[in-house]
Amino acid sequence: MSAFRLALRVLCADRRTRTSAILTGIGVAIATALVLLLVGLPFATEARGERSAWQAPSSTSGDGGSATLAVAVSEDLTGGREIRRVDVAALTDPAAVSLPPGIDKLPAPGEALLSPELKRLADGLPASQLGDRFGDVAGVLGEDALKYPDQLVALVGHTPEDMPSSAFPQAGFTTGGAEQDANLQLLAGVGVVVLVVPSLVLVASSARLIAASRERRLAAVRLAGATPRQVTTMVAAETAIAAVGGALLGAAVSPLLHRLATYVPWDGGTWRPSDFQLPLAVAVPIVVAVPALVLLAAVLGLRRVMSAPLGAAGAHRPKPLHWWRLLSLPLAGLFFAYFLLTADDEAGMMLVLVGLGLIVGSAALIGPWVTSAIGGIFVRVWRKPSTLLAGRRLRDDPRGAYRASAGVVLAVFTGSMALTLLSTIESMAGYTSQFRDDVLYVYADRTEAEGIAAETNAALARYGQREQAVGIGTVYLANRYGTARAMVVDCRSAERLLSVDMDGACAGRPAVYTPYPLDPRSITVTATSADGGVPLGADIPVRPLTSTGDITVDPIIDPAVLPEGIEPQDAVVAVPTTPANADVVRTALAGAANGIEIQSRDGTVTSQDTVLSDLRRVTVLGLVVAAVLSGCSAAIATAGSVLDRRRTFGALIAAGTPVRVLARALRTEAAMPALVATIGAGAVGTVVGVGLFTLVDDGPVVFSPWLLAPVVLGLGVAMIAASVCTPALKRVRSEPLADE
Repeated sequence: MSAFRLALRVLCADRRTRTSAILTGIGVAIATALVLLLVGLPFATEARGERSAWQAPSSTSGDGGSATLAVAVSEDLTGGREIRRVDVAALTDPAAVSLPPGIDKLPAPGEALLSPELKRLADGLPASQLGDRFGDVAGVLGEDALKYPDQLVALVGHTPEDMPSSAFPQAGFTTGGAEQDANLQLLAGVGVVVLVVPSLVLVASSARLIAASRERRLAAVRLAGATPRQVTTMVAAETAIAAVGGALLGAAVSPLLHRLATYVPWDGGTWRPSDFQLPLAVAVPIVVAVPALVLLAAVLGLRRVMSAPLGAAGAHRPKPLHWWRLLSLPLAGLFFAYFLLTADDEAGMMLVLVGLGLIVGSAALIGPWVTSAIGGIFVRVWRKPSTLLAGRRLRDDPRGAYRASAGVVLAVFTGSMALTLLSTIESMAGYTSQFRDDVLYVYADRTEAEGIAAETNAALARYGQREQAVGIGTVYLANRYGTARAMVVDCRSAERLLSVDMDGACAGRPAVYTPYPLDPRSITVTATSADGGVPLGADIPVRPLTSTGDITVDPIIDPAVLPEGIEPQDAVVAVPTTPANADVVRTALAGAANGIEIQSRDGTVTSQDTVLSDLRRVTVLGLVVAAVLSGCSAAIATAGSVLDRRRTFGALIAAGTPVRVLARALRTEAAMPALVATIGAGAVGTVVGVGLFTLVDDGPVVFSPWLLAPVVLGLGVAMIAASVCTPALKRVRSEPLADE
């Protein structure tokens, strides 16, 4: 009889083997589907980037006669949502400009093409709040031109003379060359390490449901004369049926998982289903590798049956664990830290992920040793029979006892690492500017600033608004100690627009206002930092000002005391707003700026909130998936530990041992290792999170009380999983002892 037919006969005849195979297949399916999704995320961002490549200026500008377009890209805002604005002007015949997919024509000067969602918003609001920013709507952008389905995009046409000085001359729209999102690539790599491992733990826990009976069966076959190759083939066939079936099931359900992933926003919006089409050259190896790993683990688990079938059949006590297991974590930590400090390219980042995987893997070596040490303590200090029974179990089979909490440990490690990163990144968010929070402003050169201010004021008057745009020039103050930037604006406007407290200084004649001492006799004023200076004048009053924000403001020079011959080359056009007219003022300023990006507190905070919301969402989803997987693996492992010892528990029950005592012993042996292991995993996860943060920023790390949440969650999952021991014991009691 072939090994495959024998495996099928065992599956059909033995209910427990069939249950274990089904659970193993489910675990492999989950692992396969998760890997396909996580590995596909960077490819999905690349597909997004290919569609939206035209929305970014080209990395190589057109020179000579090759430039056909002038392009300026900026971000705008409406109702708390970001708008991608692309201003273009044809430098040649518009019909000769090659258009990217989704754009039917190049908008003429004064016209715009809007995305469907932006057009819907513009049609539903007064023109003064949104529509007038873009001009006449001449059409709608197609789906192939959008990064994600509901993206807000505007393609606005101009004449070359109306384009801002910051516009890029380039040879047509940017196409192709999109790269994968580095942040999502890192998160996907971390997810593969910390979410797939609990799935494989679930597979291992499922296999343990019949570990004792299968080991005795294989040992009997081995003693009956079967060769090691025949035994290995039998196990491989039995495991392959479940593993291959699970992998094919995971591949089959992965499109459904991808469909669900399209509803999870990232970088401002959701996804198109086609974004998650993983290349076959990547998908096929994954579908092959996951069951191959499970099969390899099953074959390697036959060492004891192969080498000592009598010991396996008699369930001899395993050898004690050695202290050298404790070295695995510091060695893995050194590997991780080294490549963390030296990683400067994609290969270095892969080695960082390898180090992270080694740290995760070290738990499989340290966890059983810690479990054995806890068991030794219980044996020495026991006061109740349940404590002694738990201690003997932890001492005699630390690997099997730790298996119940292995998934929980990984979930706690993942959560602590993610929350360390998240709390620190959240602490970096904020808005610092020399302008007040309710001020909108744009940077421009002197000529542009004059035109922008005039057009903005004309639009504000047309909209019935009282606010006025103010041009603020930039000059430089120099002395023998160095050069400092200063703003040219009158005192009243400065008090209204800037984060300063003039403290009544505007009552006197025009002056220089400074947050630090200045001697006007030693100061020269220059239009640019490289120009020769003109003396400020010894009789110019110098008055103090105080910043009302967290940033030091530049000195302020009243235009009336600016030396003759000094003309600011750079300027800022600023407009104050109120909550009631913020959108109207933004429309007036955007219409005049012609593609120069508007700076504001709301724009900065909205962009930061988008990133933080993505990270929070990924963290919560990761924790939920890890908690569910670890809870399932812990419950199955706990039930498996009871089934492994059916004969022992059956004999104890037959001898009169109360089920409640045995249940208490099982809960103790499951909860105590989990308590120690989850606290350790939380600490290690926090340290790893600090290390990963150094890849993002060099700032200080912030520790939040929420770091305790994964530990509490892990303990809760372990306790719930341990509660399955009572039903399992009742099942043992109801079965005839002779069955064993």
